[in-house]
Amino acid sequence: MAVLGFIAGVFIHLLHISSVANYPNGKVGKSCHGMIPEHGHSPQSHPVHHISVNQKTFRPGDQLKVTLSGPPFKGFLLEARDAEDLSSPLIGSFTLINSSLSQILTCEDIQGSAVSHRNPSKKNDIEVYWNAPSNAPNHIQFLATVVEKYKIYWVKIPGPVISQPNALPFTTPKTTIVPLSTLPPDSHLTKPFSASACGNKKFCIRSPLNCDPEKERACVFLSFTRDGQSVMVEMSGPSKGYLSFALSHDRWMGDDDAYLCIHNDQTVHIQASGLTGRSHPVMDSGGSLEDMAWRLVDGVMQCSFRRNISLPDFKNRFDLNTSYYIFIADGAADDGRIYKHAQQPLITYEKYNVVDYPKNIGGSHSLLLLKVHGALMFVAWMTTASIGVLIARFFKPVWSKTFFFGEAAWFQVHRMLMITTSALTCVAFVLPFMYRGGWSRHAGYHPYLGCMVMTLAVLQPLLAAFRPPIHDPRRQMFNWTHWSIGTAARIIAVAAMFLGMDLPGLNLPKPWKTYAMIGFVAWHVGTEIVLEIHAYRLTRKVEILDDTRIQILQSFTAAEAEGRTFKKAVLAIYIWGNVTFLVIFLSAINQL
Repeated sequence: MAVLGFIAGVFIHLLHISSVANYPNGKVGKSCHGMIPEHGHSPQSHPVHHISVNQKTFRPGDQLKVTLSGPPFKGFLLEARDAEDLSSPLIGSFTLINSSLSQILTCEDIQGSAVSHRNPSKKNDIEVYWNAPSNAPNHIQFLATVVEKYKIYWVKIPGPVISQPNALPFTTPKTTIVPLSTLPPDSHLTKPFSASACGNKKFCIRSPLNCDPEKERACVFLSFTRDGQSVMVEMSGPSKGYLSFALSHDRWMGDDDAYLCIHNDQTVHIQASGLTGRSHPVMDSGGSLEDMAWRLVDGVMQCSFRRNISLPDFKNRFDLNTSYYIFIADGAADDGRIYKHAQQPLITYEKYNVVDYPKNIGGSHSLLLLKVHGALMFVAWMTTASIGVLIARFFKPVWSKTFFFGEAAWFQVHRMLMITTSALTCVAFVLPFMYRGGWSRHAGYHPYLGCMVMTLAVLQPLLAAFRPPIHDPRRQMFNWTHWSIGTAARIIAVAAMFLGMDLPGLNLPKPWKTYAMIGFVAWHVGTEIVLEIHAYRLTRKVEILDDTRIQILQSFTAAEAEGRTFKKAVLAIYIWGNVTFLVIFLSAINQL
Protein backbone atom coordinates (compact mmCIF):
# COMPACT_ATOMS: atom_id res chain seq x y z
CA MET A 1 0.00 0.00 0.00
CA ALA A 2 1.44 3.31 -1.09
CA VAL A 3 0.30 5.28 1.94
CA LEU A 4 3.79 6.43 2.89
CA GLY A 5 4.33 7.64 -0.65
CA PHE A 6 1.25 9.82 -0.43
CA ILE A 7 2.21 11.13 2.99
CA ALA A 8 5.70 11.98 1.82
CA GLY A 9 4.16 14.05 -0.96
CA VAL A 10 2.55 16.50 1.40
CA PHE A 11 4.62 19.60 2.00
CA ILE A 12 4.23 22.40 4.56
CA HIS A 13 3.20 25.59 2.78
CA LEU A 14 5.09 28.52 4.26
CA LEU A 15 3.31 31.70 5.15
CA HIS A 16 3.56 34.81 2.97
CA ILE A 17 4.12 37.77 5.20
CA SER A 18 3.59 41.50 4.68
CA SER A 19 6.53 43.59 5.80
CA VAL A 20 10.05 44.56 4.72
CA ALA A 21 11.82 41.73 6.56
CA ASN A 22 9.04 39.23 5.93
CA TYR A 23 9.01 39.80 2.17
CA PRO A 24 12.10 37.88 1.05
CA ASN A 25 11.43 39.12 -2.49
CA GLY A 26 11.36 42.79 -1.41
CA LYS A 27 7.83 43.57 -2.61
CA VAL A 28 7.29 46.19 0.07
CA GLY A 29 4.97 48.58 -1.72
CA LYS A 30 2.75 48.92 1.36
CA SER A 31 5.63 50.51 3.27
CA CYS A 32 6.53 53.11 0.62
CA HIS A 33 4.92 56.14 2.23
CA GLY A 34 5.99 55.80 5.85
CA MET A 35 8.99 53.53 5.17
CA ILE A 36 8.10 51.69 8.40
CA PRO A 37 8.23 47.86 8.48
CA GLU A 38 5.10 46.48 10.12
CA HIS A 39 7.00 44.24 12.51
CA GLY A 40 5.44 45.29 15.78
CA HIS A 41 8.80 46.32 17.26
CA SER A 42 10.34 49.72 17.87
CA PRO A 43 12.98 50.84 15.34
CA GLN A 44 16.57 51.42 16.44
CA SER A 45 17.45 55.01 17.32
CA HIS A 46 21.10 55.32 16.19
CA PRO A 47 21.76 54.50 12.50
CA VAL A 48 24.84 52.43 11.69
CA HIS A 49 24.37 52.49 7.90
CA HIS A 50 25.27 55.36 5.60
CA ILE A 51 24.04 56.81 2.32
CA SER A 52 26.56 58.45 0.01
CA VAL A 53 26.22 60.20 -3.37
CA ASN A 54 29.01 60.62 -5.92
CA GLN A 55 28.35 64.37 -6.34
CA LYS A 56 26.87 67.20 -4.28
CA THR A 57 25.08 69.05 -7.06
CA PHE A 58 22.85 67.96 -9.92
CA ARG A 59 20.95 69.24 -12.91
CA PRO A 60 17.70 67.88 -14.37
CA GLY A 61 18.54 64.82 -16.47
CA ASP A 62 21.72 63.96 -14.52
CA GLN A 63 22.37 60.41 -13.33
CA LEU A 64 23.99 60.13 -9.90
CA LYS A 65 25.38 57.04 -8.16
CA VAL A 66 23.87 56.43 -4.71
CA THR A 67 25.44 53.92 -2.30
CA LEU A 68 23.90 52.41 0.84
CA SER A 69 26.53 50.71 3.02
CA GLY A 70 27.21 49.48 6.53
CA PRO A 71 27.10 46.28 8.62
CA PRO A 72 25.41 43.28 6.94
CA PHE A 73 21.68 43.77 6.35
CA LYS A 74 18.92 41.72 4.72
CA GLY A 75 16.33 44.22 3.58
CA PHE A 76 16.19 47.88 2.62
CA LEU A 77 14.04 50.55 1.03
CA LEU A 78 15.69 53.58 -0.63
CA GLU A 79 13.84 56.73 -1.74
CA ALA A 80 14.54 60.33 -2.79
CA ARG A 81 12.38 63.21 -1.54
CA ASP A 82 12.27 67.00 -1.47
CA ALA A 83 14.67 67.91 1.35
CA GLU A 84 12.50 70.88 2.33
CA ASP A 85 9.37 68.72 2.64
CA LEU A 86 10.08 65.05 3.33
CA SER A 87 6.36 64.21 3.28
CA SER A 88 6.06 65.35 -0.34
CA PRO A 89 5.81 62.84 -3.25
CA LEU A 90 8.86 60.85 -4.29
CA ILE A 91 11.29 62.52 -6.66
CA GLY A 92 12.94 61.05 -9.74
CA SER A 93 13.56 57.42 -10.63
CA PHE A 94 16.24 54.80 -10.05
CA THR A 95 18.26 52.55 -12.36
CA LEU A 96 19.76 49.29 -11.07
CA ILE A 97 23.45 48.47 -11.16
CA ASN A 98 23.17 44.92 -9.75
CA SER A 99 19.74 43.46 -10.45
CA SER A 100 20.53 40.28 -8.49
CA LEU A 101 20.52 42.18 -5.18
CA SER A 102 18.04 45.00 -5.73
CA GLN A 103 14.86 45.77 -7.64
CA ILE A 104 12.85 48.78 -8.77
CA LEU A 105 9.48 49.53 -7.11
CA THR A 106 6.53 51.61 -8.19
CA CYS A 107 5.68 53.66 -5.11
CA GLU A 108 2.90 56.22 -4.81
CA ASP A 109 2.01 55.44 -8.44
CA ILE A 110 5.42 56.72 -9.62
CA GLN A 111 7.25 54.08 -11.65
CA GLY A 112 10.82 53.38 -10.54
CA SER A 113 10.61 55.81 -7.62
CA ALA A 114 12.11 53.45 -5.01
CA VAL A 115 14.55 50.56 -4.69
CA SER A 116 14.35 47.52 -2.40
CA HIS A 117 16.08 44.18 -1.86
CA ARG A 118 15.41 41.30 -4.23
CA ASN A 119 16.23 38.50 -1.76
CA PRO A 120 16.98 38.15 1.97
CA SER A 121 20.67 37.40 1.54
CA LYS A 122 23.04 39.52 3.64
CA LYS A 123 24.49 42.59 1.95
CA ASN A 124 27.14 45.12 2.96
CA ASP A 125 26.41 47.69 0.30
CA ILE A 126 23.99 48.51 -2.50
CA GLU A 127 24.71 50.77 -5.47
CA VAL A 128 22.08 52.30 -7.77
CA TYR A 129 21.73 55.27 -10.10
CA TRP A 130 19.26 58.05 -9.39
CA ASN A 131 17.87 59.92 -12.41
CA ALA A 132 17.04 63.59 -11.77
CA PRO A 133 13.70 64.61 -13.31
CA SER A 134 13.08 67.82 -15.27
CA ASN A 135 10.82 69.20 -12.54
CA ALA A 136 13.14 68.38 -9.63
CA PRO A 137 13.05 70.72 -6.60
CA ASN A 138 16.14 72.66 -5.60
CA HIS A 139 17.23 70.25 -2.85
CA ILE A 140 16.97 66.45 -2.72
CA GLN A 141 17.58 64.17 0.25
CA PHE A 142 17.88 60.38 0.09
CA LEU A 143 16.25 58.30 2.85
CA ALA A 144 16.67 54.58 3.60
CA THR A 145 15.04 52.03 5.85
CA VAL A 146 17.40 49.14 6.64
CA VAL A 147 16.44 45.78 8.18
CA GLU A 148 19.16 43.73 9.84
CA LYS A 149 16.68 41.13 11.10
CA TYR A 150 13.02 41.00 12.02
CA LYS A 151 13.14 43.06 15.21
CA ILE A 152 16.26 45.13 14.44
CA TYR A 153 15.74 47.85 11.85
CA TRP A 154 16.26 51.56 11.25
CA VAL A 155 13.65 53.83 9.70
CA LYS A 156 14.31 56.79 7.38
CA ILE A 157 18.08 56.95 7.78
CA PRO A 158 18.92 60.44 6.39
CA GLY A 159 21.37 60.70 3.56
CA PRO A 160 23.21 63.76 2.18
CA VAL A 161 21.30 66.66 0.66
CA ILE A 162 22.18 67.44 -2.95
CA SER A 163 21.22 70.73 -4.59
CA GLN A 164 20.89 72.32 -8.01
CA PRO A 165 23.79 74.72 -8.82
CA ASN A 166 21.85 77.98 -8.65
CA ALA A 167 19.70 77.10 -5.64
CA LEU A 168 19.84 79.03 -2.40
CA PRO A 169 21.76 77.31 0.40
CA PHE A 170 19.77 74.55 2.07
CA THR A 171 18.66 75.23 5.64
CA THR A 172 18.36 72.07 7.74
CA PRO A 173 14.89 71.73 9.28
CA LYS A 174 14.55 71.21 12.99
CA THR A 175 14.21 67.50 12.40
CA THR A 176 14.39 65.32 9.32
CA ILE A 177 13.47 62.06 10.98
CA VAL A 178 10.07 61.01 12.20
CA PRO A 179 10.23 60.58 16.01
CA LEU A 180 10.64 56.94 16.87
CA SER A 181 7.71 55.36 18.64
CA THR A 182 8.29 53.13 21.60
CA LEU A 183 6.17 50.35 22.95
CA PRO A 184 4.42 51.21 26.19
CA PRO A 185 5.99 49.59 29.23
CA ASP A 186 4.39 46.32 30.28
CA SER A 187 3.82 45.18 33.84
CA HIS A 188 4.13 41.63 35.11
CA LEU A 189 1.15 39.58 36.20
CA THR A 190 1.63 37.81 39.51
CA LYS A 191 -0.90 34.96 39.36
CA PRO A 192 -3.04 32.97 36.93
CA PHE A 193 -6.31 34.39 35.67
CA SER A 194 -9.47 33.41 37.52
CA ALA A 195 -12.51 31.87 35.87
CA SER A 196 -14.75 32.27 38.94
CA ALA A 197 -16.52 35.31 37.48
CA CYS A 198 -17.19 33.71 34.08
CA GLY A 199 -20.86 34.09 33.17
CA ASN A 200 -21.31 36.56 36.02
CA LYS A 201 -19.00 39.51 35.38
CA LYS A 202 -16.81 38.10 32.62
CA PHE A 203 -17.57 36.96 29.08
CA CYS A 204 -15.39 33.82 28.87
CA ILE A 205 -14.32 31.42 26.16
CA ARG A 206 -12.62 28.27 27.41
CA SER A 207 -11.23 25.13 25.84
CA PRO A 208 -11.94 22.55 27.13
CA LEU A 209 -15.26 24.04 28.18
CA ASN A 210 -15.34 24.97 31.88
CA CYS A 211 -11.60 24.37 32.34
CA ASP A 212 -9.87 26.32 35.10
CA PRO A 213 -6.77 28.35 34.09
CA GLU A 214 -5.71 28.48 37.75
CA LYS A 215 -5.47 24.68 38.00
CA GLU A 216 -5.16 23.29 34.45
CA ARG A 217 -2.04 24.06 32.45
CA ALA A 218 -3.69 23.00 29.17
CA CYS A 219 -6.65 25.37 29.62
CA VAL A 220 -7.03 27.94 26.83
CA PHE A 221 -8.75 30.95 28.36
CA LEU A 222 -10.05 34.26 26.95
CA SER A 223 -12.19 36.71 28.91
CA PHE A 224 -13.71 40.16 28.40
CA THR A 225 -14.72 42.33 31.37
CA ARG A 226 -16.55 45.56 30.66
CA ASP A 227 -15.48 48.59 32.69
CA GLY A 228 -17.49 51.63 31.65
CA GLN A 229 -16.51 52.50 28.07
CA SER A 230 -13.53 50.15 28.02
CA VAL A 231 -12.96 46.40 28.16
CA MET A 232 -10.31 44.45 30.05
CA VAL A 233 -9.11 41.43 28.05
CA GLU A 234 -7.34 38.42 29.58
CA MET A 235 -5.87 35.56 27.56
CA SER A 236 -3.83 32.55 28.63
CA GLY A 237 -2.87 29.12 27.39
CA PRO A 238 0.04 26.78 26.71
CA SER A 239 2.31 28.33 24.09
CA LYS A 240 6.03 28.80 23.47
CA GLY A 241 5.45 31.10 20.52
CA TYR A 242 2.35 33.24 20.48
CA LEU A 243 -1.30 33.33 21.52
CA SER A 244 -3.84 35.32 19.57
CA PHE A 245 -7.52 35.97 19.15
CA ALA A 246 -9.48 37.71 16.43
CA LEU A 247 -12.94 39.18 15.98
CA SER A 248 -14.49 38.25 12.65
CA HIS A 249 -17.72 38.90 10.76
CA ASP A 250 -17.66 35.34 9.39
CA ARG A 251 -15.96 31.98 9.92
CA TRP A 252 -13.16 32.78 7.49
CA MET A 253 -9.80 34.35 8.18
CA GLY A 254 -9.49 37.79 6.59
CA ASP A 255 -10.52 41.39 7.26
CA ASP A 256 -10.48 40.68 10.99
CA ASP A 257 -9.49 42.56 14.14
CA ALA A 258 -6.72 40.53 15.79
CA TYR A 259 -4.65 40.73 18.97
CA LEU A 260 -1.40 38.86 19.55
CA CYS A 261 0.77 38.04 22.55
CA ILE A 262 4.21 37.13 21.18
CA HIS A 263 6.91 35.44 23.25
CA ASN A 264 10.32 36.90 22.48
CA ASP A 265 13.51 36.98 24.58
CA GLN A 266 11.76 36.04 27.84
CA THR A 267 9.23 38.83 27.38
CA VAL A 268 5.79 39.03 25.78
CA HIS A 269 4.95 41.71 23.23
CA ILE A 270 1.24 42.54 23.07
CA GLN A 271 0.11 43.86 19.70
CA ALA A 272 -3.11 44.77 17.95
CA SER A 273 -3.14 43.90 14.27
CA GLY A 274 -5.31 43.61 11.19
CA LEU A 275 -5.79 40.51 9.05
CA THR A 276 -6.22 40.65 5.29
CA GLY A 277 -6.99 37.29 3.71
CA ARG A 278 -4.52 34.58 4.70
CA SER A 279 -1.56 36.94 4.81
CA HIS A 280 0.59 37.81 7.77
CA PRO A 281 -1.12 40.16 10.26
CA VAL A 282 -0.36 43.85 9.82
CA MET A 283 0.81 45.13 13.19
CA ASP A 284 -0.76 48.30 14.56
CA SER A 285 1.88 50.84 15.56
CA GLY A 286 -0.66 53.08 17.30
CA GLY A 287 -1.56 53.17 20.98
CA SER A 288 -4.96 51.51 20.90
CA LEU A 289 -4.09 49.21 23.84
CA GLU A 290 -3.52 50.23 27.45
CA ASP A 291 -2.64 48.62 30.80
CA MET A 292 -0.71 45.80 29.12
CA ALA A 293 0.68 43.03 31.32
CA TRP A 294 2.04 39.53 30.86
CA ARG A 295 3.41 36.45 32.59
CA LEU A 296 5.35 33.32 31.53
CA VAL A 297 5.26 30.29 33.84
CA ASP A 298 5.91 26.61 32.98
CA GLY A 299 5.14 27.01 29.29
CA VAL A 300 1.90 28.91 29.94
CA MET A 301 1.61 32.41 28.50
CA GLN A 302 -0.65 35.03 30.05
CA CYS A 303 -1.34 38.51 28.73
CA SER A 304 -3.89 41.20 29.43
CA PHE A 305 -4.72 44.65 28.12
CA ARG A 306 -7.44 47.26 28.06
CA ARG A 307 -9.04 48.86 25.02
CA ASN A 308 -11.94 51.21 24.48
CA ILE A 309 -15.19 49.71 23.25
CA SER A 310 -15.18 52.10 20.32
CA LEU A 311 -11.96 53.21 18.58
CA PRO A 312 -13.02 55.36 15.62
CA ASP A 313 -9.51 56.80 15.17
CA PHE A 314 -7.99 53.36 14.50
CA LYS A 315 -8.74 51.90 11.09
CA ASN A 316 -8.57 48.16 11.84
CA ARG A 317 -10.13 48.17 15.32
CA PHE A 318 -13.71 46.87 15.42
CA ASP A 319 -16.47 48.40 17.52
CA LEU A 320 -17.16 45.95 20.37
CA ASN A 321 -20.85 46.86 20.50
CA THR A 322 -21.37 44.41 17.62
CA SER A 323 -21.51 40.61 17.56
CA TYR A 324 -18.58 38.68 16.05
CA TYR A 325 -17.25 35.19 15.66
CA ILE A 326 -14.23 34.81 17.93
CA PHE A 327 -11.08 32.94 16.83
CA ILE A 328 -8.36 31.75 19.22
CA ALA A 329 -5.07 30.50 17.75
CA ASP A 330 -1.51 29.74 18.78
CA GLY A 331 1.67 28.97 16.92
CA ALA A 332 5.43 29.22 16.76
CA ALA A 333 7.45 32.42 16.93
CA ASP A 334 11.15 32.99 16.33
CA ASP A 335 13.00 36.21 17.02
CA GLY A 336 9.66 38.05 17.21
CA ARG A 337 8.43 36.70 13.88
CA ILE A 338 5.26 34.64 14.03
CA TYR A 339 4.41 31.65 11.87
CA LYS A 340 1.15 30.12 10.76
CA HIS A 341 -0.79 28.36 13.50
CA ALA A 342 -0.23 24.61 13.53
CA GLN A 343 -3.90 23.71 13.78
CA GLN A 344 -7.27 25.18 12.93
CA PRO A 345 -8.14 28.03 15.31
CA LEU A 346 -10.76 27.52 17.97
CA ILE A 347 -13.90 29.22 16.59
CA THR A 348 -17.07 30.02 18.51
CA TYR A 349 -20.22 28.28 17.33
CA GLU A 350 -22.01 31.58 16.67
CA LYS A 351 -21.53 35.34 16.84
CA TYR A 352 -21.35 37.00 20.25
CA ASN A 353 -21.31 40.52 21.63
CA VAL A 354 -18.58 40.39 24.27
CA VAL A 355 -19.70 43.57 26.07
CA ASP A 356 -23.40 42.78 26.15
CA TYR A 357 -24.13 40.06 28.72
CA PRO A 358 -21.49 37.92 30.48
CA LYS A 359 -21.49 34.36 29.18
CA ASN A 360 -19.45 31.20 29.53
CA ILE A 361 -19.00 29.55 26.13
CA GLY A 362 -16.75 27.18 24.22
CA GLY A 363 -15.82 26.60 20.61
CA SER A 364 -14.50 24.03 18.19
CA HIS A 365 -11.33 23.53 16.18
CA SER A 366 -13.38 21.83 13.47
CA LEU A 367 -16.72 22.89 12.03
CA LEU A 368 -19.67 20.49 12.03
CA LEU A 369 -19.60 19.91 8.26
CA LEU A 370 -15.96 18.79 8.39
CA LYS A 371 -16.63 16.58 11.41
CA VAL A 372 -19.51 14.87 9.58
CA HIS A 373 -17.35 14.53 6.46
CA GLY A 374 -14.61 12.76 8.41
CA ALA A 375 -17.06 10.58 10.34
CA LEU A 376 -18.90 9.40 7.21
CA MET A 377 -15.66 8.55 5.43
CA PHE A 378 -14.42 6.58 8.42
CA VAL A 379 -17.71 4.65 8.63
CA ALA A 380 -17.70 3.97 4.89
CA TRP A 381 -14.13 2.79 4.43
CA MET A 382 -13.28 1.38 7.86
CA THR A 383 -16.46 -0.68 8.34
CA THR A 384 -18.96 -1.16 5.51
CA ALA A 385 -16.43 -1.45 2.67
CA SER A 386 -13.97 -3.63 4.59
CA ILE A 387 -16.63 -6.02 5.87
CA GLY A 388 -18.27 -6.18 2.43
CA VAL A 389 -14.97 -7.17 0.82
CA LEU A 390 -14.34 -10.00 3.31
CA ILE A 391 -17.84 -11.40 2.84
CA ALA A 392 -17.49 -11.49 -0.96
CA ARG A 393 -14.04 -13.05 -0.78
CA PHE A 394 -14.46 -15.72 1.91
CA PHE A 395 -18.15 -16.26 2.80
CA LYS A 396 -19.71 -17.48 -0.44
CA PRO A 397 -19.80 -21.15 0.76
CA VAL A 398 -20.86 -20.10 4.26
CA TRP A 399 -23.95 -18.09 3.23
CA SER A 400 -24.80 -19.69 -0.09
CA LYS A 401 -28.53 -20.17 0.51
CA THR A 402 -30.86 -17.94 -1.47
CA PHE A 403 -32.79 -15.22 0.25
CA PHE A 404 -35.09 -12.54 -1.06
CA PHE A 405 -35.21 -11.96 -4.84
CA GLY A 406 -33.58 -15.36 -5.43
CA GLU A 407 -30.08 -14.14 -4.56
CA ALA A 408 -27.58 -15.81 -2.23
CA ALA A 409 -27.38 -14.42 1.29
CA TRP A 410 -23.69 -13.49 1.00
CA PHE A 411 -24.36 -11.51 -2.18
CA GLN A 412 -27.23 -9.56 -0.67
CA VAL A 413 -25.18 -8.66 2.41
CA HIS A 414 -22.23 -7.70 0.20
CA ARG A 415 -24.42 -5.58 -2.08
CA MET A 416 -26.08 -3.81 0.84
CA LEU A 417 -22.73 -2.94 2.44
CA MET A 418 -21.14 -1.68 -0.77
CA ILE A 419 -24.16 0.44 -1.74
CA THR A 420 -24.03 1.90 1.76
CA THR A 421 -20.33 2.67 1.21
CA SER A 422 -21.05 4.47 -2.05
CA ALA A 423 -23.94 6.43 -0.53
CA LEU A 424 -21.91 7.53 2.50
CA THR A 425 -19.02 8.53 0.22
CA CYS A 426 -21.31 10.64 -1.98
CA VAL A 427 -22.76 12.50 1.00
CA ALA A 428 -19.35 13.00 2.61
CA PHE A 429 -17.87 14.19 -0.70
CA VAL A 430 -20.31 17.11 -0.96
CA LEU A 431 -19.78 18.47 2.58
CA PRO A 432 -16.28 20.05 2.15
CA PHE A 433 -17.51 21.87 -0.96
CA MET A 434 -20.46 23.20 1.02
CA TYR A 435 -18.03 24.36 3.73
CA ARG A 436 -15.48 25.95 1.41
CA GLY A 437 -17.95 27.17 -1.20
CA GLY A 438 -15.72 25.61 -3.86
CA TRP A 439 -12.35 23.95 -4.29
CA SER A 440 -9.76 24.22 -1.52
CA ARG A 441 -6.26 25.19 -2.61
CA HIS A 442 -4.85 24.63 0.87
CA ALA A 443 -5.63 20.93 1.36
CA GLY A 444 -2.70 19.36 -0.48
CA TYR A 445 -3.34 16.04 -2.22
CA HIS A 446 -6.34 15.13 -0.08
CA PRO A 447 -9.09 16.60 -2.32
CA TYR A 448 -7.55 15.04 -5.43
CA LEU A 449 -7.53 11.61 -3.81
CA GLY A 450 -11.07 12.25 -2.57
CA CYS A 451 -12.24 12.92 -6.14
CA MET A 452 -10.64 9.66 -7.27
CA VAL A 453 -12.35 7.74 -4.48
CA MET A 454 -15.67 9.37 -5.30
CA THR A 455 -15.34 8.45 -8.99
CA LEU A 456 -14.50 4.82 -8.21
CA ALA A 457 -17.23 4.58 -5.55
CA VAL A 458 -19.85 5.62 -8.14
CA LEU A 459 -18.37 3.59 -11.00
CA GLN A 460 -18.18 0.34 -9.04
CA PRO A 461 -21.94 -0.19 -8.39
CA LEU A 462 -22.78 0.99 -11.92
CA LEU A 463 -20.51 -1.69 -13.40
CA ALA A 464 -21.93 -4.28 -10.99
CA ALA A 465 -25.47 -3.47 -12.14
CA PHE A 466 -24.52 -4.51 -15.70
CA ARG A 467 -22.46 -7.58 -14.84
CA PRO A 468 -22.79 -10.43 -17.36
CA PRO A 469 -24.32 -13.82 -16.36
CA ILE A 470 -22.10 -16.18 -14.42
CA HIS A 471 -21.36 -18.46 -17.41
CA ASP A 472 -20.91 -15.64 -19.91
CA PRO A 473 -17.39 -15.51 -21.45
CA ARG A 474 -17.12 -11.88 -20.37
CA ARG A 475 -17.71 -12.74 -16.73
CA GLN A 476 -14.01 -13.36 -16.08
CA MET A 477 -13.11 -9.91 -17.39
CA PHE A 478 -15.85 -8.37 -15.24
CA ASN A 479 -14.58 -10.17 -12.13
CA TRP A 480 -11.06 -8.83 -12.60
CA THR A 481 -12.30 -5.31 -13.37
CA HIS A 482 -14.63 -5.35 -10.36
CA TRP A 483 -11.81 -6.53 -8.08
CA SER A 484 -9.29 -4.00 -9.48
CA ILE A 485 -11.59 -0.98 -9.09
CA GLY A 486 -12.62 -2.01 -5.58
CA THR A 487 -9.04 -2.60 -4.46
CA ALA A 488 -7.87 0.71 -5.94
CA ALA A 489 -10.73 2.56 -4.24
CA ARG A 490 -9.85 1.07 -0.85
CA ILE A 491 -6.12 1.87 -1.14
CA ILE A 492 -6.75 5.46 -2.28
CA ALA A 493 -9.41 5.94 0.41
CA VAL A 494 -6.97 4.88 3.14
CA ALA A 495 -4.32 7.22 1.72
CA ALA A 496 -6.85 10.07 1.63
CA MET A 497 -7.79 9.40 5.26
CA PHE A 498 -4.13 9.46 6.30
CA LEU A 499 -3.71 12.87 4.68
CA GLY A 500 -7.08 14.20 5.80
CA MET A 501 -6.30 13.58 9.46
CA ASP A 502 -3.43 16.08 9.24
CA LEU A 503 -5.41 18.90 7.65
CA PRO A 504 -6.14 21.91 9.90
CA GLY A 505 -9.89 21.46 9.54
CA LEU A 506 -9.74 17.97 11.07
CA ASN A 507 -6.40 17.90 12.85
CA LEU A 508 -6.71 14.84 15.08
CA PRO A 509 -4.36 14.53 18.06
CA LYS A 510 -0.80 13.43 17.33
CA PRO A 511 0.80 10.94 17.19
CA TRP A 512 -1.77 8.30 18.05
CA LYS A 513 -3.91 9.03 14.98
CA THR A 514 -1.20 7.71 12.67
CA TYR A 515 -0.63 4.65 14.84
CA ALA A 516 -4.36 3.99 15.02
CA MET A 517 -4.76 4.16 11.24
CA ILE A 518 -1.73 1.91 10.73
CA GLY A 519 -3.28 -0.44 13.29
CA PHE A 520 -6.53 -0.54 11.33
CA VAL A 521 -4.73 -1.32 8.06
CA ALA A 522 -2.70 -4.04 9.77
CA TRP A 523 -5.88 -5.42 11.38
CA HIS A 524 -7.64 -5.73 8.02
CA VAL A 525 -4.64 -7.14 6.15
CA GLY A 526 -3.94 -9.57 9.00
CA THR A 527 -7.54 -10.81 8.93
CA GLU A 528 -7.37 -11.44 5.18
CA ILE A 529 -4.10 -13.32 5.60
CA VAL A 530 -5.59 -15.51 8.36
CA LEU A 531 -8.61 -16.35 6.21
CA GLU A 532 -6.42 -17.05 3.16
CA ILE A 533 -4.20 -19.41 5.16
CA HIS A 534 -7.26 -21.13 6.60
CA ALA A 535 -8.79 -21.60 3.13
CA TYR A 536 -5.52 -23.05 1.81
CA ARG A 537 -5.13 -25.48 4.72
CA LEU A 538 -8.75 -26.56 4.36
CA THR A 539 -8.24 -27.35 0.68
CA ARG A 540 -5.03 -29.28 1.37
CA LYS A 541 -6.75 -31.23 4.13
CA VAL A 542 -9.35 -32.53 1.70
CA GLU A 543 -6.88 -33.25 -1.12
CA ILE A 544 -4.64 -35.56 0.92
CA LEU A 545 -7.49 -37.89 1.89
CA ASP A 546 -8.02 -41.32 0.28
CA ASP A 547 -9.35 -41.45 -3.27
CA THR A 548 -12.56 -43.31 -2.42
CA ARG A 549 -15.44 -41.06 -3.36
CA ILE A 550 -17.48 -41.56 -0.17
CA GLN A 551 -14.53 -40.85 2.17
CA ILE A 552 -13.68 -37.65 0.31
CA LEU A 553 -17.29 -36.54 0.45
CA GLN A 554 -17.61 -37.27 4.18
CA SER A 555 -14.30 -35.60 4.98
CA PHE A 556 -15.16 -32.55 2.88
CA THR A 557 -18.48 -32.15 4.66
CA ALA A 558 -16.79 -32.23 8.07
CA ALA A 559 -14.02 -29.88 6.94
CA GLU A 560 -16.57 -27.49 5.44
CA ALA A 561 -18.51 -27.39 8.72
CA GLU A 562 -15.29 -26.73 10.61
CA GLY A 563 -14.37 -23.97 8.12
CA ARG A 564 -17.73 -22.25 8.47
CA THR A 565 -17.42 -22.07 12.24
CA PHE A 566 -13.91 -20.68 12.03
CA LYS A 567 -14.82 -18.04 9.44
CA LYS A 568 -17.82 -16.88 11.46
CA ALA A 569 -15.63 -16.53 14.54
CA VAL A 570 -13.00 -14.58 12.60
CA LEU A 571 -15.68 -12.31 11.11
CA ALA A 572 -17.15 -11.60 14.55
CA ILE A 573 -13.72 -10.70 15.94
CA TYR A 574 -12.95 -8.59 12.87
CA ILE A 575 -16.19 -6.62 13.16
CA TRP A 576 -15.52 -6.05 16.86
CA GLY A 577 -12.04 -4.71 16.03
CA ASN A 578 -13.36 -2.48 13.26
CA VAL A 579 -16.02 -1.01 15.51
CA THR A 580 -13.35 -0.36 18.16
CA PHE A 581 -11.17 1.55 15.70
CA LEU A 582 -14.22 3.44 14.45
CA VAL A 583 -15.27 4.47 17.96
CA ILE A 584 -11.74 5.73 18.65
CA PHE A 585 -11.75 7.98 15.58
CA LEU A 586 -15.34 9.19 16.02
CA SER A 587 -14.67 10.04 19.66
CA ALA A 588 -11.59 12.06 18.66
CA ILE A 589 -13.59 13.92 15.99
CA ASN A 590 -16.35 14.72 18.48
CA GLN A 591 -13.84 16.24 20.92
CA LEU A 592 -12.41 18.72 18.39
